[in-house]
Amino acid sequence: MRPKIFLFGDSITEDSFGDGGWGASLADLLRRKADMVLRGYSGYNTRWALKVMERVFPAAAGDGGEYPSAVTVFFGANDASLPERCSGFQHVPLLEYKENLRSIVSFLKTRWPRTVIILITPPPIDEEARLRYPYIENTTGLPERTNEAAGSYAKACIAVANECQIPAIDLWSKMQQIPNWQTECLWDGLHLSRVGNKVVFEEVTNMLKREVIGAEDLVVNLPLIEDVDPKNPLKAFDEF
Repeated sequence: MRPKIFLFGDSITEDSFGDGGWGASLADLLRRKADMVLRGYSGYNTRWALKVMERVFPAAAGDGGEYPSAVTVFFGANDASLPERCSGFQHVPLLEYKENLRSIVSFLKTRWPRTVIILITPPPIDEEARLRYPYIENTTGLPERTNEAAGSYAKACIAVANECQIPAIDLWSKMQQIPNWQTECLWDGLHLSRVGNKVVFEEVTNMLKREVIGAEDLVVNLPLIEDVDPKNPLKAFDEF
């Protein structure tokens, strides 16, 4: 069976199969080697994610079914919404966020002990752009997210990964190393531009390589056309 890689997260994951998206780029890189399974839920935080885990990852009948090779867990951008501002209904307190991440990791480890779980921190926030692109009415004149708050949740995400002894991608720090990251990596102060998607794609690709499930490590599913002998085409299918 072809390996599967689940992408689990909020809108930054849901949008990842769009044109130039990091999920679509992964699917292209690993075509005929692994299937990307998109499980992105716009607006969700870790509290809501925990509520739907059983429906997102239903138990298979019998022996538990096939293990996915990896799962990316990409939450925090909505948890970090400020509680007293217009997106406060999405806010999850920092300590609860950490506990929720632990619970998500525990659920996945229990269901699939051999699966690689990769945590991804929320991206940085461009507060000026958040004022220009509100998603709901914002009468305060203040951004509903701040880069400082996102940084706190990013550090918490890394701490949980270290605690659980699983890999993590510090997207919040990585993106801010790019000149003019506010406009280069983000199109609305939160969601990813083409450059931002490329950063995530490269970071996830590198992490998969480290875990020996990269493009070079996985085998092609079924014979390639160049492996088919024009004089005896069916021979390739017997030997594969």
